[in-house]
Amino acid sequence: MVIALVVVLGAVVAAGRFARRMRRFSGGTNAALEVVGQLSVGPRERAVLIRVGERQLLLGVAPGNVRTLHVFDDMPIARESTHQSDAAAATDSAVPARPTFKSLLLKSLGK
Repeated sequence: MVIALVVVLGAVVAAGRFARRMRRFSGGTNAALEVVGQLSVGPRERAVLIRVGERQLLLGVAPGNVRTLHVFDDMPIARESTHQSDAAAATDSAVPARPTFKSLLLKSLGK
């Protein structure tokens, strides 16, 4: 009976690993849906900014609950460039600064 239990547990573990590996090959990334940024606002709660086509949504995510906090229709938010040099920033001084995720979250919450 112990040997049968070990065989069944081994089969369950093997099936789990197989399912996880197959999920990687299923083409899980979609170019139309992209996570732009996220911010932890509690031990199990997050604010997530996603891009869906030309629109961006600010979502509140908690265990068992996802709510739309704000929809950005008029102003697409570009991703932050981590490799922008000071010289490039100086030449782009005529371009207004992009808002940060934190400032957009605070603005949508009315703070």
